[in-house]
Amino acid sequence: MRILWLKTELLHPVDKGGRIRTYQMLRVLSREHEITYLTLDDGTAALNAVELSREYCTDLVRVPFHPPPRGSFAFYAALAANLISPLPYAIARYRSPAFEDRLTTLLAERDFDVIVCDFLPPAVNIPEDLQVPSVLFQHNVEAEIWRRHTEVARNPLQRWYFGLQWRRIQRFERDACLRFSVVAAVSNQDAAHFRRTYGVETSIAIPTGVDIDYFRPEGHGPREERHLLFTGSMDWMPNEDGILFFTEHVMPLLRHKVPGIRLSVVGRSPTARLIALTDDHDDIIVTGRVPDVRPWLARASAAVVPLRVGGGTRLKIYEAMAMECPVISTTIGVEGLTVRPGEHLLIADDPVGLANACARLLLDEDRATRIAEAAAHHVRERFGWDRVTLAFLNICRSATLKRFEPAGC
Repeated sequence: MRILWLKTELLHPVDKGGRIRTYQMLRVLSREHEITYLTLDDGTAALNAVELSREYCTDLVRVPFHPPPRGSFAFYAALAANLISPLPYAIARYRSPAFEDRLTTLLAERDFDVIVCDFLPPAVNIPEDLQVPSVLFQHNVEAEIWRRHTEVARNPLQRWYFGLQWRRIQRFERDACLRFSVVAAVSNQDAAHFRRTYGVETSIAIPTGVDIDYFRPEGHGPREERHLLFTGSMDWMPNEDGILFFTEHVMPLLRHKVPGIRLSVVGRSPTARLIALTDDHDDIIVTGRVPDVRPWLARASAAVVPLRVGGGTRLKIYEAMAMECPVISTTIGVEGLTVRPGEHLLIADDPVGLANACARLLLDEDRATRIAEAAAHHVRERFGWDRVTLAFLNICRSATLKRFEPAGC
């Protein structure tokens, strides 16, 4: 197939969930299919990101893009200006007439079998009269993330702003989903949401995957006692919210239950509030970006995923499982994953429940080992990227075979 893949970023460094899923699937697809990768390029990718793109695409097309840096005066000015826009800021930020022009030119010059819009933001740059079968690849239900932010916000002004963005992104997401031939979701739960809430006629789920050859525990040394680990992109608000909740409400309970406990927070771009945790607590380490997360997963006693906000599925859980690192998660953290509580991981949602679950695995090595081994066998048997990518390829084929009506009709 000739696939035109639309994205808002280059994929290297491959250091967060959305990039990992896209990179691994495109690596498999590009073995036998022609991939044209059209992306915005804001200059923040790895220095060798263009060179490394040959790992996942046949042809790379970049459109220069210069949004205001987060935290800058221009960024806050853009947020203020967005208050009178019908678009949510998370979408308006990626509006690019140059991207739309380049897309239109590519469609006029080349014959593509299908277009894949990877995540929701690129959809803002797709012409209304699109004449090619299309797939919207939804890694999350974006509106659900903003709804949950609204629910957990304690500051009234913040709650109002999150609510405004939630309503706007819900409208945009619904309209975007209805423009595409097929909506690809990352869980049956998300696919059902798109059908039920937005009236999407064809929404199909693919499973979450893991690199079962890369994530193996061998050769990384023994596990350290009483060492909890969280991994993830720390500039993603649900991750920050989860860790602040865990350190404020769960860690004080754990310090009494498990003397000598330590928590490591590993992931790119921690915010100032997260970095301050290291200054305030001797038993909390915030590392920032690390070159390889596997040694951390191999040494930790258990991985914790205390998310209260989120959508889609968490790759970090399958990565920990493949590394035979036992997992404790909230219900939202494990949402959409094919796992059995008590057998593959422990689940709890309130501070007392999370503290008790962590303590059970940290103090009962035999139980932790049984859960870790069962989880590793589960993901290795069923969730390698080759199988996941085949499911996605079948979605692309279904878009081309479906009775086609141009987007926007």
